[in-house]
Amino acid sequence: MSSIVAIVGRPNVGKSTFFNRLIKRREAIVDSVSGVTRDRHYGKTDWNGKEFSVIDTGGYVVGSDDIFEEEIRKQVQLAIDEADIIVFVVDVEDGITPMDNEVANLLRQVDKPLFIAVNKVDNAMRVADAVEFYNLGLGDYHTISSINGSGTGDLLDAVTEVIPEMEEIEEDELPRFAVVGRPNAGKSSFINALIGEDRNIVTNIAGTTRDS
Repeated sequence: MSSIVAIVGRPNVGKSTFFNRLIKRREAIVDSVSGVTRDRHYGKTDWNGKEFSVIDTGGYVVGSDDIFEEEIRKQVQLAIDEADIIVFVVDVEDGITPMDNEVANLLRQVDKPLFIAVNKVDNAMRVADAVEFYNLGLGDYHTISSINGSGTGDLLDAVTEVIPEMEEIEEDELPRFAVVGRPNAGKSSFINALIGEDRNIVTNIAGTTRDS
């Protein structure tokens, strides 16, 4: 089994953009509207000769009565539990927010390798602003730009240092199935039943599932 890296953080910090850059495809929906990503979204990538899985997650929010945000929190926790390594994405433009502190409080309870990715550092002036994130008390950080890719190589170098060397194992090529249909037909419930876990959020609201 390859190692699993979970990408977590509050809404609108660039997690899905970072995920798409890692897997080298635009699979995760990216939008400026908060809460676009809901379910856990999986992909594979490799760096420095090591292959690993990546999980994109929705924005973690505490204290909301919105049904989606409650379900998203559950999905984030499942991703953290499943992962071997955590990348905590924050936004240099906003600095540390109360929601960042909520995520930090959650991650303090996790005994796994943790990397802070200070996103949207698109120029040299932003590098100095990133120093603020030392105040999270979670250790060192890496400055990146998910859009143009700057700094992501250094971050991945650090991530792959804690990924153990794996013997190359040939995986059987399994068939892939697509489950399609109109809204509220029970597609997500069907998938969850097949795989035996709550991979997809299920509600009676049409359009709950967005990413494939």
